[in-house]
Amino acid sequence: MAKGMREMGTAGRLIVAAIAAATTSGVALAADWSDTALSVRHGTSFAEPYDNNADGSRKDITKNIVGFTHVSGYKYGSNFFNVDILLSDRNDPGDGISGNPGAQEAYAVYRHTLDIGKVSGGEFKYGPMRGLGLTAGFDMNAKNDGYASKKRMFVIGPTVMFDVPGFLNLSGLLFSESNAPKGLPSRYHYKNHGALELDWGIPIGAMPLSFNGYALYIGSKGKNEFGGSTSPETHIDMTLMLDAGAAAGSLKKTFLVGLEYEYWRNKFGNPTTAAAAGPGGTARTPMIRFEYHF
Repeated sequence: MAKGMREMGTAGRLIVAAIAAATTSGVALAADWSDTALSVRHGTSFAEPYDNNADGSRKDITKNIVGFTHVSGYKYGSNFFNVDILLSDRNDPGDGISGNPGAQEAYAVYRHTLDIGKVSGGEFKYGPMRGLGLTAGFDMNAKNDGYASKKRMFVIGPTVMFDVPGFLNLSGLLFSESNAPKGLPSRYHYKNHGALELDWGIPIGAMPLSFNGYALYIGSKGKNEFGGSTSPETHIDMTLMLDAGAAAGSLKKTFLVGLEYEYWRNKFGNPTTAAAAGPGGTARTPMIRFEYHF
């Protein structure tokens, strides 16, 4: 594991810098509110493209994921930052070599949404629409499997914010993505491509329950770095969380526990066909999830 973390050193330093920027942005921008959380989740049916059994069936991978999340709001908009450390079992081996310990991955996401109405002093309320924003940010990862991903992606596009309890946002985004996996002489840039993203966090009545998640439809990004075709992705991740502290009559919005489900078809654009990524290109993964907010 130490070797794997050394291989992710550059990304790790960038992620630490992003965490510092995200957690101090509330001070710099006079945050009106903020929430920071540590999470742990566990699932036994993750999948990875090209990672299939000898008979062609999908190989189920167990992963433990430790996450750090920071969200904040200020006068003109909001920030979202999340970094996950994903620890696989031997079915997703380090360096892609059978028998090696499981691979490790770091994946970071940052989004800033600027509320156009608040900036302009106008109002963008029409029917169910509460406001209009501009969202920008980045994704980045590093993983020490056989492919050795070093993804970098920049994101920008408009966001419609709906008038609901909690939040419900729909964004139309442009993705500019590149990668530099093992064996390539230089970083490869995919075709710029579009995506629709729905994000939500909805309280369930007066109960100490919330329904949270995101759903992404991502268009094809053209040819991959090896000349193969990519496919559109569907990526849905949703959670039903119980505020355990509130249910016990203390420490509201501090300790949360719940169930999570992730569906990811054509993961990272890899087609789920026998001639390409195989059944490992699509994951259907139930998880248990724990969160501590501070």
